[in-house]
Amino acid sequence: MSFKRSIAAGLILFLTLCGAISSARAETFTVVGFGDSLMAGFGLGPGEGFTDKLQAALRAKGLDVSVANAGVSGDTSSGGLSRLDWSVPDGTKLVILELGANDMLRGVSPSITEKNLDDMLAKLKARKIAVLLAGMRAAPNLGADYQTAFDAIYPKLAAKYDVPLYPFFLDGVAGQSGLQLEDGLHPNPKGVDAMVERILPTVEKAIAAVEGGA
Repeated sequence: MSFKRSIAAGLILFLTLCGAISSARAETFTVVGFGDSLMAGFGLGPGEGFTDKLQAALRAKGLDVSVANAGVSGDTSSGGLSRLDWSVPDGTKLVILELGANDMLRGVSPSITEKNLDDMLAKLKARKIAVLLAGMRAAPNLGADYQTAFDAIYPKLAAKYDVPLYPFFLDGVAGQSGLQLEDGLHPNPKGVDAMVERILPTVEKAIAAVEGGA
């Protein structure tokens, strides 16, 4: 091969590599919202759910982000653990893990909920997928002992796995009838807006941490 051909071949290889690097940098940041009916958008219309509105809010901030809805109404932490592997595809950069409300409503032992969430966090860590843990709080009518044990699950696991914690997924919406559906449990569209507005800075920070460590 002549000198000129060698130079040309080298230049083509260089440009190809530059294009591949540029393409990788421009790849959409993928988030999976993994949870129960609060994540799934129970009782809401198209585009009104948490993941849709979170994606819109992030894109309005100029971020190239896709937020997938992996919420299943009625799901418990046990159900979430059983479907985690196939519900969170390879290539996911961040999982917003929101489970435990149905465990609490059914009076499931907090130790079981904690073990299931622990296992999910361990699985995601092994796959090198970042997690934002969205906490839940127990209803007072379950008793002080249950409430104390359940509420402690989320900060304990966030500290164990060194993941960011959003303490209460329904912050600002729980107990506010104007932001809830008639069932008094799930957010209405205005409630979802409030949830997204409150959690948005935490999600932005989690995305920045992943991108900064990439």
